[in-house]
Amino acid sequence: MSLNAVPSGERIHIGIFGRRNAGKSSLINAITGQKLSIVSDVKGTTTDPVQKSMELLPLGPVVLIDTPGLDDLGKLGKLRIQKATQMLQKTDLALLVVDGTVGASQEDLKIFRLIKEKEIPCIIAVNKCELLPSSSVSFPKEWSKEQVIFVSALKKIHIQELKELMGTQIKSGSKNRPLVADLIEPEDYILLVIPIDKAAPKGRLILPQQQTIRDILDKGGIPILVRDKELQTALNRLETAGTPPALVITDSQIFPQVAAMVPENVPLTSFSILFARYKGNLETAAAGASVIDTLEHDDLILISEGCTHHRQCGDIGTQKLPKMLQAYTGKNLKFAFTSGTEFPSDLSPYRLIIHCGGCMLNEREMKYRQGCAKTQNIPITNYGIAIAHMKGILARSLAPFKQS
Repeated sequence: MSLNAVPSGERIHIGIFGRRNAGKSSLINAITGQKLSIVSDVKGTTTDPVQKSMELLPLGPVVLIDTPGLDDLGKLGKLRIQKATQMLQKTDLALLVVDGTVGASQEDLKIFRLIKEKEIPCIIAVNKCELLPSSSVSFPKEWSKEQVIFVSALKKIHIQELKELMGTQIKSGSKNRPLVADLIEPEDYILLVIPIDKAAPKGRLILPQQQTIRDILDKGGIPILVRDKELQTALNRLETAGTPPALVITDSQIFPQVAAMVPENVPLTSFSILFARYKGNLETAAAGASVIDTLEHDDLILISEGCTHHRQCGDIGTQKLPKMLQAYTGKNLKFAFTSGTEFPSDLSPYRLIIHCGGCMLNEREMKYRQGCAKTQNIPITNYGIAIAHMKGILARSLAPFKQS
């Protein structure tokens, strides 16, 4: 992701659903004015969910999700339908495309009811309206007139009206929730500790660091970036100048080393903990960390990441955390790993879920995962909070939020 791009997790996710050949891909192309999706008369051209980030007026930065047909056939077809349905977990606005020449099918009604059950705003776009005599058009009683619009992807009829309707359906969420701005004052010095090791991407900062810096700048704070190797020097110079940092934010992996250097009177937390609060999961994650103390031999721990980065030697999720948990508990634990959009619907085999900060996931998907854990009574925490708990510094790392 470039420094100028809006992160995927901050974009409105619009899922486009419907049967094969209803015109989903054609409608995406009409909405965007670009040939983003392959269009064909052959049923099932879209075989997997395809996501495209773009700017779409009047909505702004969005992610469009083109999904396979809900009436796909065979074993492979069932898997494609499952993938399409899975996209509802991250959908902020659902666009149900119906072939007007055929009418609403059982598949259309089934996905509509699922969308309604998940409380996702929904628009029904009845496509191919140029082929329909207006006097003969009807739709199911479950659909309100306000959410139905007749369009033609081919003739570009009512496309602008559809975009305007889409703009009225979006509700604001975490975008109104501060990341760090409410913890600081203008002109405060904020020290960000960023280790540069083998796992650090070449020539750039990772997304949580970028977003935190931007939030500090928006508040008028003064971010100071430093590696852990130069942290003590930075602290000494700020202290000598009589301007100690108002807050220190560190990468979770070096939490203990940083905590040992930062004076007790200086607030300290981590990027991972900031994102737990930003995604609305801080209290739950803090409670979930206490379960680490009750783990037994052969307990299965799910370690889940929202992104699919290339894993290297010393990867925090697949290597460092498991070793840390084994050493802390003294138990022979078992581990399972997921990344990207993969997240088990059945969590019953797991004793604990340890999730990443979720910077690549939007608010709806994070809430879905948290909701799954809550419904199935499986404790969930995140990387930074788990590490802080095991190192005995969780209370200190949560203190800045109690003061805000």
